[in-house]
Amino acid sequence: MMRRSLRWIVWWLCLPVAALAQDAPPDTLVQRIAACASCHGTHGEGGNNAFNPRLAGKPAGYLLRQMQDFQKGLRHYEVMEYMVAPLDEAYLREIAGYFASQEVPYTTHPTPRMPVTAAARGEQLATRGDPAKGVPACMACHGPELTGVQPDIPGLVGLPYDYISAQLGSWRTNTRNTTAPDCMATVVSHLTDADISAVSAWLAARPVPPDAHAAPAGSVTPPLRCGVLGG
Repeated sequence: MMRRSLRWIVWWLCLPVAALAQDAPPDTLVQRIAACASCHGTHGEGGNNAFNPRLAGKPAGYLLRQMQDFQKGLRHYEVMEYMVAPLDEAYLREIAGYFASQEVPYTTHPTPRMPVTAAARGEQLATRGDPAKGVPACMACHGPELTGVQPDIPGLVGLPYDYISAQLGSWRTNTRNTTAPDCMATVVSHLTDADISAVSAWLAARPVPPDAHAAPAGSVTPPLRCGVLGG
């Protein structure tokens, strides 16, 4: 009698665990990064607004560094800081590798209308820079097609105007930083508000090339010393 009662108690105690196991989601990376997908899209294609950027296809080294910068307090956005705070480097690398491997179509975003002079200024900054102000061309670092360079330089094509201008503004207001010397902070310090708006609009309006993969490692020689590139 006592043995039967003990078996019943054990069965009763284990029942909720078994039921929970049946209802538990699968322990896969896709399931574990569902929180990332809620803002950046299932495959990292970008969120429904202009401020949650595309992650798909970005170099893994770049994606890893951004999460680490949030952990270190170099980048500031409360949601991201909270999300990555408890994650170890191996897990961050796994997440970065997942999104870097995703190949999904780019989303088209609306761009503001720019006066002819502003459009010309945006094109100048992106393709030729402004040597007189110490501003290199965006293409000098981000690749001739602005699709990024492996393993650490992100692509700029396909990003919304609001996101690009907000990030350039974040470097100006010291809410986005990275490993010193921070070459983007140096560049932005030489840009006016009008410059930021112009180059953001030009980049956002640029068509995505047929091959949007990041250029091979070593295919560009950055004109500035960049801590994230070991300079």
